[in-house]
Amino acid sequence: MGAVGLLYVGAVLFLNGMMLLNKVDPKAAGIFNLFVGALQVIVPTLLIVTNLARPLEILGASGIYLFGFTYLYVGINLLGNFDSTGVGYFSLFVAVMALGYSFANFRLLGDPAFGVIWLYWSYLWLLFFVLLGLKKEKITKYTGWVTAIEGWVTAAIPAFLILTGYWRNPQVLAVILAVFGVVVFGGLWPLTRGREPSAAAPAPSDEELGVSDRRHRPRWT
Repeated sequence: MGAVGLLYVGAVLFLNGMMLLNKVDPKAAGIFNLFVGALQVIVPTLLIVTNLARPLEILGASGIYLFGFTYLYVGINLLGNFDSTGVGYFSLFVAVMALGYSFANFRLLGDPAFGVIWLYWSYLWLLFFVLLGLKKEKITKYTGWVTAIEGWVTAAIPAFLILTGYWRNPQVLAVILAVFGVVVFGGLWPLTRGREPSAAAPAPSDEELGVSDRRHRPRWT
């Protein structure tokens, strides 16, 4: 059940990444965020209810709510055109908690691959905090690419491998994921980081141009 929800986390992350890259309309993305957010609230609830005597299963399921509430919050914000500060600071909470879930996967759940994946998610939600909470729009393009890539690398592909029985050798996968994340996200930073727009020079006045008729004023771009 968890892998099914994870598959659609990949879809919504990819869609949100494309939205940040101005490829998808925000309201269209908002609708899909609501779909996946609802799924990511229903799934962990079912997992917890059916595993009340298994605390480690409950621990693993509890982290899914972080995503469900994020996508519901994002969907409502996009459709209502609300200020994003709340989503940004909730993302900071998620980024911190993701470190705890990473530790739990390494030490308690015995899954180092998902330990690394939770580090991916912590980094991504930290970017959401900087972009949406602190309004640092210079990282919009970088965040869009990281979001879209993580949709595949941390969610869609792992979920499909789990569902088909090919998610094996978590130690090896952890190393591959760690190297991939450092190389790709480190390499993206100088390629996508925004620059402060230069201040536009004021257009010269008619008197400065020696033009009395505005129809003869040159166009400035």
